Amino acid sequence: MQETIGPKQASARNVLLEMSGLADEDLRADMELVSDLGIDSPKALELLVELEEALGLDDMIPDEDAARMETVGDVLAYAAAMDE
Repeated sequence: MQETIGPKQASARNVLLEMSGLADEDLRADMELVSDLGIDSPKALELLVELEEALGLDDMIPDEDAARMETVGDVLAYAAAMDE
C-alpha cells in the first residue's frame, strides 16, 4: 500500500528525484542528502532554491530549517508540515 502524500510533499519529492537522478522506487526517507544523494554545498543551495520554488514560498527557507535537513525524510517532513 502506497502512503498518500500531500501536494507540497509530492513537489519536494519530485525536486529530490530530479536532483538525485534516482527512480521513484529507489528514493528512501533514510537516505542522507550528502552521502547517499551526493548533494554537496553548491547542490544544497540549488536544492533550497528549487524547494522554495516548488513549495510556492514567498520567503527563503530559514537557515535553521535548512541546517536540519540531512535526509530525504527531513526534507519531506518539512514539506509535509506545509500541507497541514
